[in-house]
Amino acid sequence: MYYIVGLGNPGKEYENTRHNTGRMFVEFFCKKQKFDDFKIDKKTLSLKTEGKAGKEKITCFLPETFMNKSGLALKKIVTSKKSAKKLIVVHDDLDLALANYKISFGKGSAGHKGVESVMAAVKTKDFYRIRIGISPACAGRPATPKGKLKKPKGEKKVLDFLMGKFKPKEMAVLKTIMEEAGKDVEKIMGA
Repeated sequence: MYYIVGLGNPGKEYENTRHNTGRMFVEFFCKKQKFDDFKIDKKTLSLKTEGKAGKEKITCFLPETFMNKSGLALKKIVTSKKSAKKLIVVHDDLDLALANYKISFGKGSAGHKGVESVMAAVKTKDFYRIRIGISPACAGRPATPKGKLKKPKGEKKVLDFLMGKFKPKEMAVLKTIMEEAGKDVEKIMGA
């Protein structure tokens, strides 16, 4: 059994915001796999659905807590280091350009509060993370001469950027990245 968790914030006001990229990916993945609709699961404080990719059984979660408390959804589900190795957490990454994503295993949070919450809840950092870039140059985040992205300066500017909605052109790029990342999720599971 694999667990896939899309980090983000619940509610209509946060739909299609950059900080909800993980949540958007899991919804996209489940629709592509033809899973049943998400239903509220009181045990995990999440929207939940189950299905299969190949021979692998998968349970997908969209925590209905806010980002910084995402780990609450997993506390009663991922109860050992062994089960954590079959956990895939998907989230936005401010340090990656929109057309990029990275997969890592056993890495630190890089300051992402949702990931820190998951690590605290499952008591390990040994799980998969799919970090989807949200920083397009057209959103005022041009690359430096060395190719690094410039971050917005100041907490308010960062928060405004994270809570901003994707533009239509950005959504088209995001969909392409989600297709590619979805294939990599299947490879992780051996599906």
